[in-house]
Amino acid sequence: MRAMRIEEFDYDLPPELIAQFPAAERGSSRMLHLDGNTGQCSDHLFADLPKFVREGDLFIFNDTRVINARLLGTKATGGRVEALIERVVAPRRALAMLRASHVPSPGQIIRFGDAENAVMVQRQGDFFLLEFDDEVLSVLDRLGELPLPPYIDRPAGLEDLARYQTVYARHPGAVAAPTAGLHFDQAMLDRLRAGGVGLAYVTLHVGAGTFQPVRVDEVDSHVMHSEHYSIPEATARAVAHARERGGRITAIGTTSLRALESATQSSELKSGYGETRLFIRPGYSFKLVDRLLTNFHLPRSTLLMLVSAFAGIEHVRHAYQHAVNQGYRFFSYGDAMLIERAGANFRAAA
Repeated sequence: MRAMRIEEFDYDLPPELIAQFPAAERGSSRMLHLDGNTGQCSDHLFADLPKFVREGDLFIFNDTRVINARLLGTKATGGRVEALIERVVAPRRALAMLRASHVPSPGQIIRFGDAENAVMVQRQGDFFLLEFDDEVLSVLDRLGELPLPPYIDRPAGLEDLARYQTVYARHPGAVAAPTAGLHFDQAMLDRLRAGGVGLAYVTLHVGAGTFQPVRVDEVDSHVMHSEHYSIPEATARAVAHARERGGRITAIGTTSLRALESATQSSELKSGYGETRLFIRPGYSFKLVDRLLTNFHLPRSTLLMLVSAFAGIEHVRHAYQHAVNQGYRFFSYGDAMLIERAGANFRAAA
């Protein structure tokens, strides 16, 4: 297989198409439908989603909950430090990305708020291990701020506390929302159930690494950040049941897809916990997921590579150009895209 270059996953995006605020209501976004087999795309509303399902299909959602992962602090020297918690690794320890004029050395103390201290224990690649006086989640609840993505050019507001969280979020630990799920309200979930669609859940805590750029020219040289996931036994059973009935497996978001593909062995989804560095790019052979509901992703990003693997580089390039031409809203608070996997062998007639 030829080496892929990062520029193959670039595209021109007018800045005004980057959504800075959520849609007026959940479910009021647009939805682009892409057939990965033919490359045909068509314009719809997210409210039309039930028209694209049939009885026996299974939707799988990521039920992680976004934590208030951004902390502002100072060093003993008075220098300012911004910490973005990547993940909680122990009750009082967390990995974080740090921004400061001079990053703290091991043993240095960072003061957050009036009385909360953390010691920088050691550097681990792009991240720093911090040890807090109190439990990390308690500190974040009291002092943390919601970490909106860097392409949203404003501070988080009260509206974001609700809208940058899915309605089914349960397990705290993510520093970024599984944004495909932001389109769903309870009414849409009820409509899907009424149409005979099964709903199941996985948990993958989205880390700060999701915003890190690809820094290599050859795609295969990129090393993915690690993320923690869990697959409930009920979800593994639901997948097996859907496949027996000929139902299609739809991943709601790239995070759900990565968890499912990481936990699938010999076409069987295994329940349990795991860490994944799975890097899905063109050439990857999908084991489980038939359809993907996702948002539009950044140029040159691993998520755009994943979508290109799912539907084909040229088909995705054409669909993204169509979305730009039609004025779709991009990224976390933007519009949705429903993709039929290229080569998917559906087990029942459409």
